[in-house]
Amino acid sequence: MDNFSAVVSSLNGGILINLQLFFTTLLLAIPLGLVITLGSMSKFRPIKWLTQIFVWIIRGTPLMLQLFVVLYAPGLIFDIPMSNRFLAAEIAFVINYACYFSEIYRGGIESIPKGQYEAGEVLGMTRSQIFFKVILLQVIKRITPAMGNEVITLTKDTSLARVIGLTEIIMCAERFTKKGLIWPLFSTGIYFLIMNGILTIVLKRLEKKMDYFRA
Repeated sequence: MDNFSAVVSSLNGGILINLQLFFTTLLLAIPLGLVITLGSMSKFRPIKWLTQIFVWIIRGTPLMLQLFVVLYAPGLIFDIPMSNRFLAAEIAFVINYACYFSEIYRGGIESIPKGQYEAGEVLGMTRSQIFFKVILLQVIKRITPAMGNEVITLTKDTSLARVIGLTEIIMCAERFTKKGLIWPLFSTGIYFLIMNGILTIVLKRLEKKMDYFRA
């Protein structure tokens, strides 16, 4: 019984790290992704090319590699060691997911027929009015399923933070595995299933609420 209590307490502490990484990544990556989208769609070609190259690099390399780069590069290149491992993980996750979100945003924006922009201009609306009053709701509706998939993927990806020594839930479970207990490692799946089950319900309700708006 003491072992069980110790395992549950350790796993609960570990999942808090996963949750903190999850929520702070969403909070920062969602708006940053929009900024990156604006850069990749900019009419100023240098900004457009630089943004697109940056997104290509981030999307084309493993998140695990990016975690190591963020943790070790400042110390090796600038002689400024990254001592906060959670901060390193947060930076890597935010940049990675912001780039993925930016491509989802871009696809949603480009899927709107140009005729709707032209119709808004005929009615005397400014470009900002057209975007926020006509285009935005349609974009949100179209990108909700893709964003939902990325959000669910993020919950599982938080476990990658262990590669840089962040004591998330799987690392906590591994410590007990070394002591001869295998069930704590398998039980981590229950935590992730609960998290993703809650997210699935929330996302389905969000999609249902968006059904009233027919693009």
